Amino acid sequence: MNTANAMPLLMSLTIPVRWRDLDAFNHVNNSTYLTYIEETRLHWMESLPGEWMNASHSPLLAAVHVNYRRAANWPATIVVELYCERLGNTSVTLGHRIVDAADREVLYSDGHSVMVWVDPATGKPVPLPEAVRRACAPD
Repeated sequence: MNTANAMPLLMSLTIPVRWRDLDAFNHVNNSTYLTYIEETRLHWMESLPGEWMNASHSPLLAAVHVNYRRAANWPATIVVELYCERLGNTSVTLGHRIVDAADREVLYSDGHSVMVWVDPATGKPVPLPEAVRRACAPD
């Protein structure tokens, strides 16, 4: 799926690959991709105009799917792109792509994450905060 053409970009974050990101095979470890995606999600949520987390609602990662398309090596600079794939009542599915900063046609990874907003006291789902809804469904 070519996410870039299907949905508007929510966030693009440039991240340098660090030496410590590598595994014994001298490419970025598979678990590090999750860290890159997490960091981008947090930057996106922090950039929202409005409250996305408080004592009555906070996000939980419910699911993540990662396709590893090509090995990333060091030195390199990557770009993580986030898109809204689905907007639900209590959750949002964020598509992601990890591409090379110098050539965005080089795709290292794609997939999606499902974030559910819950009441921290009960653990039960609550409606999405308006800040999230507005960001994912602009006028």
